[in-house]
Amino acid sequence: MVYLCYNLSMWKPADILPMTAPQRRTLKAWVRAKTTPQRVVLRSRICLLAADGHSNNAIAMQLTVSRPTVILWRKRFEEHGPPGIAEDAPHGQSSRRTEEQTMNLIVERTLHTRPLDATHWSTRTLAKELGVSHSTVARVWEAHGLQPHRVKTFKLSKDKHFREKLTDVVGLYMNPPDKALVLCVDEKTQIQALDRTQPGLPMKKGRCGTMTHDYKRNGTTSLFAALNVLDGTVIGTCYPRHRHEEFLKFLRKIDREMPRDLDIHLILDNYGTHSHTNVKRWLEKHPRFNLHFTPTSSSWLNLIERWFAKLSRKRIRRGIFQSVPELIATIQEFIRINNQNPKSFVWSKSVDQILIKVGHCKAVIETLH
Repeated sequence: MVYLCYNLSMWKPADILPMTAPQRRTLKAWVRAKTTPQRVVLRSRICLLAADGHSNNAIAMQLTVSRPTVILWRKRFEEHGPPGIAEDAPHGQSSRRTEEQTMNLIVERTLHTRPLDATHWSTRTLAKELGVSHSTVARVWEAHGLQPHRVKTFKLSKDKHFREKLTDVVGLYMNPPDKALVLCVDEKTQIQALDRTQPGLPMKKGRCGTMTHDYKRNGTTSLFAALNVLDGTVIGTCYPRHRHEEFLKFLRKIDREMPRDLDIHLILDNYGTHSHTNVKRWLEKHPRFNLHFTPTSSSWLNLIERWFAKLSRKRIRRGIFQSVPELIATIQEFIRINNQNPKSFVWSKSVDQILIKVGHCKAVIETLH
């Protein structure tokens, strides 16, 4: 084995780098300190060796750097002292840095135009259009919070009594009446008992679980549910059909299970079964029931929809059911577990805050059209 040893004196000594005693102490302290960035440690060693009279080539070989690097930091120390090597050397304008005019053009095209063959721009289509790289477009989009590939759905209510109904429902959430219960009621209809055509594979390290994209339909059921706003408990039952007869059965179930000495306020949507003649006749005989209807196209006002979303996400969407009774048993089990440790949904937006947001949305739509 051959060992190559380099003697620093084999190179022609360069001019000694001028360095005062305080400067030398500073550089040595930087080299010893454990918190000093490694790039500053390297620069300090270069300057200390240069101050000892070693040549640029010898320093470069000992520290495994290039000769231009040694020359650069010698010059920086000579001109600025220790502060000169504590900071990075100034560079020219980065080639990745996009000029302001180009950035503004990317934003303007993204917001106000679209390609001829698509509904929105992608980074590559817009980059090709403007003659820049797709990574440049991506950086500008990220900096300005632009996501052309995403869209959110909405619908503004055209209910003529929107304000009155909104005030009524939000008032029940934020200031419920004394000696009364507030229940959010709705139906989740046509829940399908879906079975996969082939068994899936379980999740394992490095791979998510799998299930076939196609399925077998084994029937449907409709869930009638009432969410207690106060404590988050749920009363629910499944029926094969969704008519006013089933709704009356569900009202009787609520009447049996709720304390007799409390009034009941139901928050519902405007579906026809809720205002059927037979339903109205039953309500007249049970005056402790009070119905409060949400505005049309405003299902977001009914908190039971939030609970339905939780049910779908946790038990229905990825569930496998070989029959309707199996699906119903799963739903009932979910309700039972929910009621063992209920968590209420807290409404926080006031009527004025909602009306301001709706007003802003209407103003934008009217401006665009």
